[in-house]
Amino acid sequence: MPADFEDFARAASRGRSDSLPAPAALSRVAVLGGGADARLLAALSLAAGCAVTLFSAYGHELELMRASSGVALRGAGPIGSYQVDRGDASIGLTAELDAAVQGAEVIFLTGPIHKQRTYAMVLADHLADGQVLVLAPGRSLGAVEAAWMLRLGGCTADVTLVEVQGLPYWYAAEGATLHLSQVAQMAAATLPRGRTAAIESLKPILTNIVSTESVLASGFGDLSAAVEIPALVMGGAGLAAGGVAVPMGGQPLPENQTFAALIGPDQRRLIKALAAERRAVAQAFGVRGLPETDAWIASFAGAERGEGARPVPDRETARAMLRDGVIGSLVPLASAAELTNVEVPQTRALMATVGAILDADVAASGRRLQSVGITANNLDDARRTFDALTAGGR
Repeated sequence: MPADFEDFARAASRGRSDSLPAPAALSRVAVLGGGADARLLAALSLAAGCAVTLFSAYGHELELMRASSGVALRGAGPIGSYQVDRGDASIGLTAELDAAVQGAEVIFLTGPIHKQRTYAMVLADHLADGQVLVLAPGRSLGAVEAAWMLRLGGCTADVTLVEVQGLPYWYAAEGATLHLSQVAQMAAATLPRGRTAAIESLKPILTNIVSTESVLASGFGDLSAAVEIPALVMGGAGLAAGGVAVPMGGQPLPENQTFAALIGPDQRRLIKALAAERRAVAQAFGVRGLPETDAWIASFAGAERGEGARPVPDRETARAMLRDGVIGSLVPLASAAELTNVEVPQTRALMATVGAILDADVAASGRRLQSVGITANNLDDARRTFDALTAGGR
């Protein structure tokens, strides 16, 4: 095992037990971030009976929530209005990170990947034994990257990282209101592995999570970018469209304008090729039993219409999805593939396509094995180092 990763694995798990106890019922939750995903998690945590503190470093995010009196949930889920800064039965807002996380049993790291990285780094001095850090979505190697950032920040607390591949609801934001639809089951795993009590404690909030063996299995099970990017960038007369056929001159009904309707037979063909590449690399790392591609697509695209439909994002959100998809899903797969004999030409082509669309070398900031402390020179070394880390360095 490479010496630097061995040191990382040992330090990251110093003094840990294999199965850290979690509270029978959560009582205090911190949510880091002020975006729609953070507001959703804060409202769901409050609905589950937790005391909730939401941290944002951006004054406009806090003022927006105060001005609107809170968060309104409509559609699926625990619908209602969830007030802010109105005492114990509301979401407490703060711009002080240490105050937000002190005493919290669970801490949600939200927002785009660059924010999750920052949170992990600055949290290092503020964590205590027994706390649970949740990345939702964690995408591929999210928990490993967060552990590496905590290590760089000097964290010595015995914490559990939970990597979740999706939230329990799709949402469309309209001011302070979030319109929700149900999401299918999503994989969740802990670092170190085996701390399933942490996942069980999250189920009142993240009602759709299903425990997987390790963050390696969870990461290879992340097909988000392979579904989202073709759906968002591949359209026009040259491709067969998905969704309900609209007669010439007609206008599609709003209820039929869903994310899944963006995926036609041509997009699906590319997604299946991307899924085959991910499945082949996963198998080289010993991860098997991944979903069938059609089920995979349904999980990340949502229903084509009706209950469980995923809304089509606006342009700003879509571009953020493209960026995070490359950084957190495609680059880790391509990096892992470099240690195998598996070629991933479709994955690499998609990375280049997004870079050209965004006019930026997005892949340069992606989660490579080396950038999260895994300096293995061959597949066997990589397997051993992953085994050491996920098992707590034992």
